[in-house]
Amino acid sequence: MIPDDLRYTDAHEWVRDLGDGVVRIGITDHAQNQLGDVVYVALPAVGDAVAAGGAVGEVESTKSVSEIFSPLAGEVVAVNEALADRPELVNSGPYEAGWMIEVRLSGGDVTDLLDAAAYAELTGS
Repeated sequence: MIPDDLRYTDAHEWVRDLGDGVVRIGITDHAQNQLGDVVYVALPAVGDAVAAGGAVGEVESTKSVSEIFSPLAGEVVAVNEALADRPELVNSGPYEAGWMIEVRLSGGDVTDLLDAAAYAELTGS
């Protein structure tokens, strides 16, 4: 499952342009599938600055712990508080209920990221 309306990174994050310079970020269906059952998600705080390619949190599963990277630079304007009590939302709805953070961009552009076709090629999907 690779939605056409999102952009992607080769580190398996997705980005949805919400307009007004704000993007929503999460991990892809491919990533959550590789991780297995997600049991904990650590996210940055609202107001934190994030750098393009910089680590912004962690996802812990029954198999491993993986870092989450910000595809673009900016300031965190929202975090998905629901993941604190229900980290399994990352597995059941990685593109909807399982989103992680929203960032007001200060650099970069979503068009610099992979489109759905390029991400499908990367993952062999």
